[in-house]
Amino acid sequence: MAPALCLAPLLLAALAGLPTPSSACPSSCRCYSLTVECGSVGLREMPRGVAHSTQTIFLQDNTIGQIRVEDLSGLGRLQYLYLQNNSISSLEPGAFVSLGQLLELALNGNRLHLVSADVFHGLEHLRILYLAGNHITRLEDYTFRGLQRLQELHLQENTMEVLDEQALVGLSSLALLDLSRNNLRTLSPATLRPLVSLQVLRVTDNPWRCDCALHWLRAWINEEGQRLLSSAERRLLCAEPPRLLHLSLVEVPANSLVCIPPVVQLEPGHLTVRLGESLRVSCQASGYPQPQVTWRKVAHGRAQLSPRGLVQEPGGSTTMSFDPDTGSGMLFLSNVTVAHAGRYECEAWNPGGVARVTFHLSVNVSSPSSTSAVWPRLHSSSSSSSSSSHHRPPLGDVSQEPLYELESMDFNALGTATQTAIAVGISLLALTALLLLCMIYSRHRQRQKEGTGYDAGKEESILYVNDYSDGPTTFAQLEEYRDERGHEMYVLNRAKPVLPLPPPTSGQQGVSHPSDGLQGQGSLTPGRVAGMVYTQNA
Repeated sequence: MAPALCLAPLLLAALAGLPTPSSACPSSCRCYSLTVECGSVGLREMPRGVAHSTQTIFLQDNTIGQIRVEDLSGLGRLQYLYLQNNSISSLEPGAFVSLGQLLELALNGNRLHLVSADVFHGLEHLRILYLAGNHITRLEDYTFRGLQRLQELHLQENTMEVLDEQALVGLSSLALLDLSRNNLRTLSPATLRPLVSLQVLRVTDNPWRCDCALHWLRAWINEEGQRLLSSAERRLLCAEPPRLLHLSLVEVPANSLVCIPPVVQLEPGHLTVRLGESLRVSCQASGYPQPQVTWRKVAHGRAQLSPRGLVQEPGGSTTMSFDPDTGSGMLFLSNVTVAHAGRYECEAWNPGGVARVTFHLSVNVSSPSSTSAVWPRLHSSSSSSSSSSHHRPPLGDVSQEPLYELESMDFNALGTATQTAIAVGISLLALTALLLLCMIYSRHRQRQKEGTGYDAGKEESILYVNDYSDGPTTFAQLEEYRDERGHEMYVLNRAKPVLPLPPPTSGQQGVSHPSDGLQGQGSLTPGRVAGMVYTQNA
């Protein structure tokens, strides 16, 4: 009996490792004493009926789409949960609140876009978290709050562009952080400051923008990074600006890491709208890197806005703000009321500096026929402002169409400088056209005068014999060019004087000359020759 009693614990241990078909095991899964294996069975949602004593669940390679709070309720002893390579796109806040003993959570290879700050609430003992291979674009502030025992955080192969400065707050035990193969362009030193236990940092294969914001990272790699980064990981390659493309950050001269402060353009600087209308105002900013643009309304004090969010000074108040990372630069107000009247500020921020421009909004509370309005008249100067007394006449019917829409062609919607420039341009154009007309008219009158003098002189010089010394130019002239017997007629050239021929020599006594007849008539003057016509046989 003694040997049999000794073998009993061994048999029980062997039986514990075998599958135990029972009512607590979900269909399509294989269940052991402390393990449930449901990998690659085509599940579309979390299985039901898992035993409360389960410590490990394998759910990899399925098509599960979301995790809800009730899916994991009652599994307080669970230590390992593997959900990699599913289609999870949504994690309900507090979904893991009942898993207080969980040590390892694998969510890699899913479709997560955003991880909220409350999703990991309750995981005080979590040691390893896999979030690699998702579509996460941004980590918000305090995303991992409460994970003070987390030692490894795997975030590689995502599409993260922004890592907020307070995103890693609370990870005082983190030893390994993998941010490789993302879309990170910059990294703030405040982001890594809470990681006092960090031993391994992986940040390679990111499109780093080598500007003034990475001065600290370049110095950190040369100092602290020697123990945290391998030789390959210390070669962070620049993706922009183009002149630094493919250069290692540590090899770039410090004076080449530059930024261009932002410049803000805002037109118009003041608008008046009627009650119930909508308003869109665009604020454009330029600089390098591209500034982040934020709108806010300033009432009494000045509200300070940083990329981390809205921080308000005592005594100040704000009624609206826009997420600074959107960069849209668009202020949109719908159904405008009297409370919207006041001063708004457009702020553009980049590592090179901050630029602000003020916009004033007035609200017309009268009917369209009246001109009285409510608007605290605030001058465009940023150093001082004043407000006029508020007057509220009775409300009237107001058109519900927007007064000034975006891309509006209304001339009154343009700024004063733009209106002045357009008016000056139109005036110059009209003056130029008037001068051209005057020149054309003057030239026309001059030609008319010249033409009149030419016709008069021509009439006085008309000869009774047509002067075709240059030859006929029309058929009628050709008929006049010949006489009735067909002999060709010509007119002597009046430009050449006709001189008497010398007397004939003795050898020429018997030869008659055509000009003999002329010599008998006396000397010829140009005036007489001009009217004489000779004929010759054709």
